[in-house]
Amino acid sequence: MLPYELKVLEELVSINTDSIKKCGYAECASLISDRMREVGLKVEVFDPVALTGDGKKRPNVVGTLDLGAESTLGLLTHYDVVPPGEGWKRDPFRLTIEGDRAYGRGSADDKSAIAASLGALSRIGEKGKYNVKLIASPDEEVGGRWGIGYVINDLNLRLDCGVVVDAMPDMVCVGASGIVQGEVLVRGIQGHAGYPHRSDNPIPKLASLIREFENFARFRERKLSNIDAPPGSPNKKLWGRFSFTIIGGGEKENIIPSNAWARFDMRVLPDEPLEEAKLELINFFNRSRENLNIEAELRIMLEDKGFLTPPEHPFVKTFLNATASVFGAPLPLGASLGGDDGKFLASKGIPVVSYGAIAEDSHFHGTDEFVYIRDLMHLRDVLVKLIS
Repeated sequence: MLPYELKVLEELVSINTDSIKKCGYAECASLISDRMREVGLKVEVFDPVALTGDGKKRPNVVGTLDLGAESTLGLLTHYDVVPPGEGWKRDPFRLTIEGDRAYGRGSADDKSAIAASLGALSRIGEKGKYNVKLIASPDEEVGGRWGIGYVINDLNLRLDCGVVVDAMPDMVCVGASGIVQGEVLVRGIQGHAGYPHRSDNPIPKLASLIREFENFARFRERKLSNIDAPPGSPNKKLWGRFSFTIIGGGEKENIIPSNAWARFDMRVLPDEPLEEAKLELINFFNRSRENLNIEAELRIMLEDKGFLTPPEHPFVKTFLNATASVFGAPLPLGASLGGDDGKFLASKGIPVVSYGAIAEDSHFHGTDEFVYIRDLMHLRDVLVKLIS
């Protein structure tokens, strides 16, 4: 007989909720709604379909547990997943239990959070430190604008504090990195590859610019946060990062292209001003362009500042006490190398931490993703201690 949390996880994993295709959203939201009602939550479903412009349903499920408390705690989870990809040794949409591991797409990221949160709320009595709103949203894997972003920004859901249940199990995150993404484009003159003297090939120039940006990447790496990095990181403190991630140019082997481009991803420290990081990027690009004597432009396509809840905040201390009740000592504090939905709460001045069951080696976003069953149960127990 499977424990309740694994039964729920099995049901959730069986539904393909691919964030790109937007498939399975309605079916999964319906299942979550049913399970919320079964543990005594009042359920509301909010869908921004009238606003998105693509006609695709994105139901956000909000379950409320009223315990007569003065403050309301938000538990933020998401039911969408990344595509499974190729190379699985197990069916990605069938929960497979092997020892202390439960395999399946979303078993860790982030359907484990929904299962553990429901398990926790099923164990809460009639009184608690907080009223609870359990939010299960779509589209987290593609930015969250029409998921938790819609619930917080458009519906103005009232919360006094929040937990993003979408993080690692061995650290409490009080912040997350910001992000700047964009494109560097180098211009040339198109022509026949057999007559290169009549063209101006932008590809070697782009290669030179990319090499020059290795200096900027090292500059970013020397920037250190005041907040610790996750366990297993190469640095004790969170550090700045810059990477080129996509490159392109040209359409046919015998044509020298008119343009060549590369796209980049820059991670900004939670306690670093976003505008300052952007200005350093732009200034470095302009100096490099002039030094290399190339015609190029930089375009920023996405920017999203990180967030940081002060480690001394009373809610952080309350959450650490809950972890100490489960593990015998409080878990360490740190910040995430990536971003998470806490940014939506932080932008409203709501104190937020991130904690979950997504272990570093759980292959999240990879093949044969799994969750450690012990982490799933620990997550449930921490939430019980936090609320009751």
